[in-house]
Amino acid sequence: MTEMNAQKDAALAAIAAAETLDALEEQRVAALGKKGWVSLALKTLGQISPDERQQAAPAIQAIRAEVSDALAAKKDALESAALDAQLSGETLDLTLPAPQAPRGTVHPVSQVMDELAEIFADLGFAVATGPEIEDDWHNFTALNMDESHPARAMHDTFYFPDRDAEGHQMLLRTHTSPVQIRTKKEVAKANPGGAPIRIIAPGRVYRSDSDATHTPMFHQIEGLVIDRDIHLGHLKWTLETFLKAFFEREDIVLRLRPSYFPFTEPSVEVDVGFEVVKGKRVLGGSGDAPGHGWMELLGSGVVNRRVIEFAGLDPDQWQGFAFGVGVDRLAMLKYGMDDLRAFFDGDVRWLQHYGFSPFDQPTLSAGVGAKA
Repeated sequence: MTEMNAQKDAALAAIAAAETLDALEEQRVAALGKKGWVSLALKTLGQISPDERQQAAPAIQAIRAEVSDALAAKKDALESAALDAQLSGETLDLTLPAPQAPRGTVHPVSQVMDELAEIFADLGFAVATGPEIEDDWHNFTALNMDESHPARAMHDTFYFPDRDAEGHQMLLRTHTSPVQIRTKKEVAKANPGGAPIRIIAPGRVYRSDSDATHTPMFHQIEGLVIDRDIHLGHLKWTLETFLKAFFEREDIVLRLRPSYFPFTEPSVEVDVGFEVVKGKRVLGGSGDAPGHGWMELLGSGVVNRRVIEFAGLDPDQWQGFAFGVGVDRLAMLKYGMDDLRAFFDGDVRWLQHYGFSPFDQPTLSAGVGAKA
């Protein structure tokens, strides 16, 4: 045991003198490793007599425990010193903003819907909604479209095989115009004498069409005003005010062209002037000036007398105007998108590029109310 005590003293001195964890590991292997001097001493216990083993085993185990405790204590000291050195050499600026967590974006269609609702709210319009699965009476007949009208054709409309309890054919609505019929009927029922109506009807609509500027499902917003002594001048002022606020330009110029819609009479197509800037059309300016032109934007007109009658109101007492425009097309024009199909692809990269922050959305109400 005298030799082992000498090895122990040397090992303890080497452990105390170790300056790195690697040097300390060398001492651990030399003493307690598979071929270390303590491990070899333990293996010799099987070769001696029981009486000798009874005396030698406790002494060897005591040496092993003393060396192990010295190794553990030195390791803790070295690790603590290394941490102190790292902390003293590093700095952390707690005033810096925290890393931004991933977050979603607002889809351009949702953004434009919010902008439109805000603009028309400033103009005194309420938002009205209706079912997307409609019957052909509200979708066509009540809007002065008889059964031979081309819009009823199978290639335009998604029909269901079922009919409702009154025998009407069910379909996916092709426009949000049925909402104006339902709203006028509700007003006529609540107030048989009629009452002023100012609504917009945003929502999804469906038609059997698909290309770069058409999709089977798209978004539309329709406006309706019913009041006394309404004429085209009121319609034009409303559209000009709306488009100037939406595109945030005061030089928006409109051109109204005679057209035909079964639910308005007279009916007008609305063109908006544009200029070509760096090869792209930018709304604004006179459509007749050099380098300018006219772009068809929406359809509108004075509500047909028959449509007012279908809703249960007296057309001699109440007149109105209506207009409809594609929300997706407005988004394309304002935010520079060139393919409508990308709106529905669900491509995260596209959404990150064209989407809007849910916490920092632009507002258009400032100034719109003043013009109204």
